[in-house]
Formats: sequence, structure tokens, C-alpha cells
Amino acid sequence: MTTCATLSSELTEPLSATAATATTWLLIEQSGPWGAKALGESHLPEGLGAALDAACAGTGVRPALIRRPGRHADTHTDAGHQVVLAHTAPGNSWLRRAELADLTELLTLDLAAAGAGEHGGFGSAHTGGPLALVCTNGRRDRCCALLGRPLAAELAAAGHSEVWEVTHLGGHRFSPTMLVLPYGYAYGRLTEARAKEVLAATAAGHTVPQFSRGRSYWDRPAQAAEQAVRELTGETAADALTITQELAGDGRWACRVDHLDGRRWRVEVAAELSLPPRPESCGKAPGTPSRMDVRSVTTA
Repeated sequence: MTTCATLSSELTEPLSATAATATTWLLIEQSGPWGAKALGESHLPEGLGAALDAACAGTGVRPALIRRPGRHADTHTDAGHQVVLAHTAPGNSWLRRAELADLTELLTLDLAAAGAGEHGGFGSAHTGGPLALVCTNGRRDRCCALLGRPLAAELAAAGHSEVWEVTHLGGHRFSPTMLVLPYGYAYGRLTEARAKEVLAATAAGHTVPQFSRGRSYWDRPAQAAEQAVRELTGETAADALTITQELAGDGRWACRVDHLDGRRWRVEVAAELSLPPRPESCGKAPGTPSRMDVRSVTTA
């Protein structure tokens, strides 16, 4: 069976600069089954998914559903729900969590403030290890189920207590995909060994550029610029680099990458189409997804 992930791997499609963009993640535990559009096709209270989507629009907050690895019976229970709010800015990343009995309380959150990095005292600070979110929603793409669910189960069985399945991280063709919080780095084409390496590095405050799709805090041109500088310098400290980007023309950006130690680089990035055509998701017609090509890296 040919899948979107198989084709992407065979075509050696780059992982870099493919992470979903979000300054802040709003993750809601919903352990029952999920539909393809999970916020509106799950056992959330009627209308809540659509209301959250509308409230998050334009704020930088990306909502998603999470659940523990394993079987998910259709029980319609109304137990408490874990809710995670995580901001991913370099040098100001934080992770807050709460347990809510009534999820409609989420509509009282100041999501614009959360997207800008202000949690407003929501819940309490997370004190455990990094959160690992593995995309497993087979109703959206079969690769996520076939490849993501076994990975989530393996990590949980290995003793990683903060492993969750998540509804959607984008980039099904890079399955299995995983997002780690609080830093917000996304990874693709993971094996159990690679995922464990990523979690160990994250716990130590580092990233693993080899498997990285980018930091969700940055737009895609900035993700590409960060990856280029990390590959050039070997820097892995998660919060060592900050990026500013400026549109330099149609489909071109000039990015400035600053290191905490004062070094600086100028990175030219251009949007190109991935050829030959390939499906971006299983069941879809072949297309030409955009990619971010680094044209030059110079010391500023």
C-alpha cells in the first residue's frame, strides 16, 4: 500500500520549515473517538468546537484535542478533562495545565493575551517532564493512525508519563509526527529511538535539528532560517536563537537570526513548489506543496 508518508520519504522531501505555526497551543483532553475535523466531530459539548475555533482565529492560539495512548471506547462519559495551555516563544516559553469539569469555561479565556504570551493565571505551572504529542487521528489521515499510534504506545510503555495522542499537527506525509512542549518544536519521520532522543534532548533544553520540522512559534520562512543556522553552527540549545523576517519580494524573505551570544546571520529564503506532484495527505489528489528553500546564509 502506497501512502503519502511513503511517497514523501521516497522523494526525500525536506522536513525543515513544515511545522504548523502557533505561538500558543490550547490542548483539551477528549478521550472518546475523533472525527476528521475533531473539534466539531467529537464528544465536546454541542457547539463548543466551533466557538473555540472562532475565538482562536487571529490570536496565534491553535486548539487541538488530546488523549492518552490506548483504546478509546465510545463511553460518552463526562469526567474531568485535562487542559494544557502552552506558549512557545524563545526565552518566554511556559506550560500551564488545569482540570476542568465544564469545558465551556474555556470560552472565558483571554485567547488574544494567551497568544501574546500572557497566561492570566490559568491553572498551575507544569512541573513534570516535556509533553510529547503524537499525531494519531486516522479519520484525518491513515498514516497518522498506522504510524503514530504505535509510536505513542511505545513511548508510553517505555515510561514517558507525558505522552499524549493529538488530533492534528499538520504534515501527515511526515508521519509519525510529534510536537514537544514547552518549546514547540515539531518532528517528523520518527522511530521509537529517535523520539526518545528528542524527549531526552528536550528535557535538557535542547532540540534535535536532524529530525526537526521547525519551531511552531515561527512562520515557515523563519523556521527555515533557524534550521539553516543550526545546521551551519551545530547549535542545539532550544532558546539560543531568535528570528525576525521581512518580506523581500514575491515569495522571498530576508531573515535575521540572532544568537544569545551576540552572533548574527542574514538568511535569504524563497518559497518553491515541491516537484514532482505528490499527495499531501492520503486520499487526496497529487499536488505541489510549497517548501522553503534557503538561498544564502551570511554572517551579519
